[in-house]
Amino acid sequence: MEMNNQRNQLVYRLWAPVYDAVLERLFRQGRRRAMEQLGLQAGERVCLVGVGTGADLLHLPKGVNSIGVDLSEAMLARAEKKLPIAGCDIELRIGDAQALPLDDGGFDAVILNLILSVVPDPARCMSEAIRVLRPGGRIVIFDKFLPDGTQPTWGRRLTNAFSTRLGTDLNRRLGDILSGLPCEVVHDEPSILWGMYRVVLLRQTAWQVGHR
Repeated sequence: MEMNNQRNQLVYRLWAPVYDAVLERLFRQGRRRAMEQLGLQAGERVCLVGVGTGADLLHLPKGVNSIGVDLSEAMLARAEKKLPIAGCDIELRIGDAQALPLDDGGFDAVILNLILSVVPDPARCMSEAIRVLRPGGRIVIFDKFLPDGTQPTWGRRLTNAFSTRLGTDLNRRLGDILSGLPCEVVHDEPSILWGMYRVVLLRQTAWQVGHR
């Protein structure tokens, strides 16, 4: 099943009341490791794309200024309940990860945790993340990917037919998403579920202001 924003809004409205209780513990290790790799410093600005219920907000270091963007009002309402967080300046906004409601070059870093497997067009989401970065800015990703150059097994295809109905795609390849975009992989390591999930740190290499 193809992902689309209308369906995702419905799915994540249903997920919102139970998301943290069901999945927060599973993803906690990956979220923490992603934040470690990003290495945020006090005074930096970070954008959390697909901030969801705000689980990543709890791992922000003190002194960081952040904006969290999500398409789902229901998920953002859950994130709002986690605020304020001591020592952090945090703003939440409704917005599409594929067309961020943010100016060019305004952030030192972007967090793309568990969003590239959700949005209908992950390459467009990545392009937007790069657009809002300052020159040389960095992006961290924690998500599940099919290994580059491989095809999904029959079993994985079958599982994916079910998982897409729950709001996530198992069969996207990071290499396909990054192809042709001005960024480089700085670090890539396996994460939870025997490496099905990965933590990847990227650095922006160049970008034309105003490009979409």
